[in-house]
Amino acid sequence: MLLDIFDPKAAPRAIGIDLGTTNSIVAYVRDGSPAALTTCDGGPLLPSVVHYGSNGAVQVGRSAKAQLTRSPENTIASVKRFMGRDAKDPETARLGAYRFAKPQSEEEARSVRFDVGDGARAKAVTPVEVSAEILKSLKQSAVDQLRAVGGAVVTVPAYFDDAQRQATKDAGRLAGLEVLRLLNEPTAAALAYGLEQKQNGLFAVYDLGGGTFDITILLLEDGVFQVKSSGGDSALGGDDMDRAIAQGLLEQMGVAEGAPPEAVAVALASARELKHALTTQEEASIELPAKGGVSIVAKLTRARLNELIQPLLDRTGKACRRALRDAGIEASQLDGVILVGGSTRVPRVQSYVAELFGKEPRCELDPELVVAYGAALQADLLTRDNDEVLLLDVLPLSLGIETMGGGVDKILPRNTTIPTGARSTFTTYADNQTGFELHVVQGERELAGDCRSLARFSLRGIPPMPAGMARLEVEFHVDENSLLKVSARETTTGIAQEVSVQPSYGLTDDDVERMLIEALDHGEEDFEKRRLVDAKVEGERLLLATNKGLQNDADLLDANERAAVDGALAALKQAIDTATGASQVQSAIDALDHVTHDWAGRRMNRAVAQAIAGKNVGDIERSVEHAAGVDAHVARHRGESP
Repeated sequence: MLLDIFDPKAAPRAIGIDLGTTNSIVAYVRDGSPAALTTCDGGPLLPSVVHYGSNGAVQVGRSAKAQLTRSPENTIASVKRFMGRDAKDPETARLGAYRFAKPQSEEEARSVRFDVGDGARAKAVTPVEVSAEILKSLKQSAVDQLRAVGGAVVTVPAYFDDAQRQATKDAGRLAGLEVLRLLNEPTAAALAYGLEQKQNGLFAVYDLGGGTFDITILLLEDGVFQVKSSGGDSALGGDDMDRAIAQGLLEQMGVAEGAPPEAVAVALASARELKHALTTQEEASIELPAKGGVSIVAKLTRARLNELIQPLLDRTGKACRRALRDAGIEASQLDGVILVGGSTRVPRVQSYVAELFGKEPRCELDPELVVAYGAALQADLLTRDNDEVLLLDVLPLSLGIETMGGGVDKILPRNTTIPTGARSTFTTYADNQTGFELHVVQGERELAGDCRSLARFSLRGIPPMPAGMARLEVEFHVDENSLLKVSARETTTGIAQEVSVQPSYGLTDDDVERMLIEALDHGEEDFEKRRLVDAKVEGERLLLATNKGLQNDADLLDANERAAVDGALAALKQAIDTATGASQVQSAIDALDHVTHDWAGRRMNRAVAQAIAGKNVGDIERSVEHAAGVDAHVARHRGESP
């Protein structure tokens, strides 16, 4: 039945693509089972390397990889680590031989750009364009063998943020692919295992690739794949092992400081060769050029390699323990641990995973092909409208809006199953407010300043209204590709605005640790800070309302009452300016409420008397009902204006 794939009249076939940091794979489903297609290099693995020649030609795969040491500045490897990052991201400064183009505008600064080519052929290319070349090659290989290609499911690390996912989608479109869905790599691996093994259970998917690490706790139950928690690091993988080895090689070569690009490329290529050799050997050596034109033989033992990579493994361990905690389970409750990614072939990685989870990991399927298999299965299911399998992924971090005073209203909590949507209603803080400034944030902290900024946008043109009258409805929607769209609408006027979130690009390792671990470490402290912020917002609101009342109804106070009110106002303002705890501000608020209580009653009587003058009973009743509704709305949203 192999001849069916060469039928020139064959219908378009859906494909799955694992766009990897080190290697990329394209697969499809044949007779119900996934199979990897042959790439232009003659095997299933296509090195994710692109070379830009001086004659303008572009090479992809093994031929491009051969140029890494000959023309390192024009050869881009591990481009996945640069997806969705800006020119100032710390990742761009790490050990590598690339020439980065200097941004000529603010728009250009929003993306890494590589200077490639020479002379008249010199140009700047983005990670999206480089990735598109890899995808074009994979698509062509699929066309050559399947004759007609339909849609594609492309995999991404679970911890890719919105910018990185959007960049991957853009690369697919640039390559001429119809991207049906972006599928998280761990979910793809579990999909391959679940459908092939026909097993139910609770699994951890430990995915250590060339440039990214993901850990996912996944429940497989009667055709439903539900992600219980996910975590990881979008800048941690086999490349970091290579860099750790290469640093030592550069020292032996005598060029550790200010090493030229050619030497860095040689050291990185040699580091990868040594790492691969130590998968099956206890010791390996390689000949290297050294300073002064001589050659040296560098040796590396498996024991030394284990020492070099242990800090990297410890970082994966932190993420794994966090994922277990988020899922509310112990490692002993897992039915199995699935290994994914070429870096899991390293013996120390396998033994570390066994120690971490207390059970031997499973690797029946090729860890380098299993993600592509899962993507192919998902592509096949999508194009066949099959509802036997349901994938339920989750948000890795909470999404919300900054509120008045700097707090955060979390509209979509982390670990919410996606696709999903939610909305929240806010109101104006001040009289005659004609617009809203909305700040979308991501993270677990209570204050927006401690979270990650995703987007800012404005809603303008709202007619002037008293404070609390305008109603702003903010809606969040996360699609099946984990891309976020935020819309805002003022309900009384219908004025609306929306934004597809483009985050400040990339997460450093410190960012990830701050957003997840510090949210736990500083939970109580953050709660107290939030209480203080909310109390100050309430205090400011009360100051505005009281001063406005004094402008209109000060004559209803006698001299002693006025002195008491002025004193309470001053005390509240001082508390707002200097207080370090919410209780101090709340005490000042209570004191002002106390001294204005009787005055508020007299003000209400005057307002009622003025309102009923010349009106019939029906008009009065309707007016009172409306006022009660407004007061209730203000009370619900007091201090929560964006």
